[in-house]
Amino acid sequence: MEQHDDLNHLRQLWSFWSSRIILTANNFRLFDHLDGGKEAGELALLLSVDRRGIELLMNALCGIGLLEKREERYFNTLLSENYLVSGSPWYQGDMVRHYDTLWQNWSALDEIVRTGKPVRRATDHSAFIRAMHNNGILKARQVVDSLDLTGVATALDLAGGPGTYSMELARRGIDVTLFDLPATVAIARELAAEAGVALTFREGDALADPVGEGYDLIFISHLFHSYSPQQNLQILESCLKGLNPGGRIVVQEFFIDDTLTQPAMGALFAVNMLVNSEGGRCYAPTEIAGWMGEAGLAETSEIRLEETVLVIGR
Repeated sequence: MEQHDDLNHLRQLWSFWSSRIILTANNFRLFDHLDGGKEAGELALLLSVDRRGIELLMNALCGIGLLEKREERYFNTLLSENYLVSGSPWYQGDMVRHYDTLWQNWSALDEIVRTGKPVRRATDHSAFIRAMHNNGILKARQVVDSLDLTGVATALDLAGGPGTYSMELARRGIDVTLFDLPATVAIARELAAEAGVALTFREGDALADPVGEGYDLIFISHLFHSYSPQQNLQILESCLKGLNPGGRIVVQEFFIDDTLTQPAMGALFAVNMLVNSEGGRCYAPTEIAGWMGEAGLAETSEIRLEETVLVIGR
């Protein structure tokens, strides 16, 4: 019989089954309820769901390594205990909730490709901002460790979202201002208070409002992919007005090469921005450096990290 091993890559198509199972389990906060183990009937009563439905869901979660079945009781594995039980320091459940929103919006991809316009079937601002915190706690220390902070006493975290990077910079003794929209700042205030980190907050729109002044460092993380090249240049020009002499601007984005096709994650994320923005995509470091030059930053450099790239302008 003829072999078709080359089809294995295409057969990853069914991976959406696993994705949907994890999204649904997280929506029910299933993992929070398995301390000490539960039988399917117990969990069905606790969550007010169908017994057969929850049992088959949990069997599948066992199959993909997120639960373990001992006799008739289901338990979290170390993986789900670390990342999907709320209260864990590495909790990723908000990110999973955000993926559920993306699932609904990505389901309109046929129409989006046809029109070039995003279709918003679902929004959850709190889940999105807290998802950025889930993501940031995994890498903020590494990112800040990679920066030369010599002479940096004041910093602006532009569109700083939940404040994860702001807090990491503040822990280095830097006076940090987080700038973002009011609804986002409200969440960042909560998270900073929970962490016991003092930040300054400034509410505004990065495209429309002045960012303030007196900054030795302006950090812009995962903002540019939401905007067009013209808008990103506008943001950089606004930032230059707030930068102290000798200061620097650091832009963090997902890495993509000059062909805009590799690595695959960068090209896939660009489609995510097709789904969720009017003009955004992934930008190559050379594009970002080009805008920095146009804005008036004479020197640029880049630092490659595991998933992202830092483009630095002085």
